[in-house]
Amino acid sequence: MAATWKIVELERNTKAPNKDGIIVAHWRCEDSETVGSGESEVTHYGSAYGTCSWQPDSSKEGYIKYADLTEADVIGWLHASEDVDKDAIEASVAAQIAESKAPKVTMGVPWS
Repeated sequence: MAATWKIVELERNTKAPNKDGIIVAHWRCEDSETVGSGESEVTHYGSAYGTCSWQPDSSKEGYIKYADLTEADVIGWLHASEDVDKDAIEASVAAQIAESKAPKVTMGVPWS
C-alpha cells in the first residue's frame, strides 16, 4: 500500500511584493489496510498531520501563482523540503497500522 498525501489548507500572502505566494501548507498523510472479510473485516488506519512553511519569491524562476497551483505542485514542494521527512512520516503511518493490527497493549477483563 502507498500512503496518500493531501493538502488540507494553504496560507498565502495578501499584499505585495509576493501577493498570493504560499507561506504555509497544512498537509495530511494517510493510509489504511483492510484485513478479514465479511463480519470479521476490520480496517486499520494510520495518519500524520503537519505544516510546512516557505518564503515565497515571485522573482524566482519556477514561481507559481496561487491561481495556477495544483495540489501536486504543493506536495512536490513538501517532499522537497528539508522540514518534511517523507520516508519517516510514511514509516510512522505504516507503524500505526501495524500497531493497530497487532497491538502491544489490549484492554478487557477475563470474565463476563
